[in-house]
Amino acid sequence: MIYMGIIGAGSMIGGYVSNTLKKKFAQYSTVGVRSGMSGKEIAEDMLRHYNVNGVRVVQGKGMLTDHYNPKTKTVSLSPDVYNGRHVSAAAVAAHEVGHAVQHDTNYPMLQMRSSLVPIVNMASKALSVLMLVAFSMMNQFPQLMLITVIAFAMTSLFSIVTLPVEFDASNRALNWLDETGVAEGAEYDGAKDALKWAAMTYVAAALSSILMLLYLIFTYANRRR
Repeated sequence: MIYMGIIGAGSMIGGYVSNTLKKKFAQYSTVGVRSGMSGKEIAEDMLRHYNVNGVRVVQGKGMLTDHYNPKTKTVSLSPDVYNGRHVSAAAVAAHEVGHAVQHDTNYPMLQMRSSLVPIVNMASKALSVLMLVAFSMMNQFPQLMLITVIAFAMTSLFSIVTLPVEFDASNRALNWLDETGVAEGAEYDGAKDALKWAAMTYVAAALSSILMLLYLIFTYANRRR
């Protein structure tokens, strides 16, 4: 019951934040930027401003699929952001370039997150089986629950480390938008609001992960008694 409650609560919170983010993106997509720059142009201008070389800005697919890939050094922007000349496009494009700037300046938390990726990928794949087996064989093999706790702890750590990375990228984006005048007044306020809700998706994911980890720890501790 507690397990299903945590899953349900996490889904509800995550769904609420995700829906709000989509509404905010749609809202600020109707507000143009006075600079008249597209997301692609904003991204490239910000890269030049910070002297970040060798990074390409490309058009991806889908909606809100924007990301920076440190392996290929590409800023991938969804079509509406890539071509858009509105506040949402400006905020998202600048945020993704914020990650490119982090990579170029060896931002410690980004380096830590990158180093965790292969471990987290392995842990995530194992958890799909471990969760089922650990609960069904709790009394016979409690060690499986301990292994599950350790694997889940790695995914929780990744979620926690992601928070400062995302907040820092948003701060870099907002500072640049403000200092260069690309987004001013209401435009800047809209960009800040949009990025706040984007960050909330990571906060919700981290909280859900921490709650589940605590539940697994308590379950293992109680079975040991």
